[in-house]
Amino acid sequence: MTTWNTEDLAAIDRPDEVEITSLRPDGSARPYRIIWGVRVDDEFYVRSVNGPDAAWFRGTRTRHDGRVRAGGTEYEVSFVDTDDGEMNDRIDTAYRAKYRRYPNPVRSITSPAARSATLKLVPRTR
Repeated sequence: MTTWNTEDLAAIDRPDEVEITSLRPDGSARPYRIIWGVRVDDEFYVRSVNGPDAAWFRGTRTRHDGRVRAGGTEYEVSFVDTDDGEMNDRIDTAYRAKYRRYPNPVRSITSPAARSATLKLVPRTR
């Protein structure tokens, strides 16, 4: 798997919101959705605040490929399920730090349902 370079990882983590889309079986993109994401070490993670039943998250189950837009740049990514408890604790900490000014949404994005819908975004080459 490819890894993020320092500049792209910083660019994708900088904004509060990123836009994400997954690919349909025919390769076309679904509509973009605005979500929150966080950096932990040299990786970038997103969660479905509504858990695995959210439409955008269900879309990632089809091909596990999509795109993320941040800071005016679009990146091709693969979605990798993350269900490691220790890693999810670290992701919770990152969400609490980055979004500390939004206490109610942070409680939602660190809930058990959201934790069960955690994805690592891995860059893909075009």
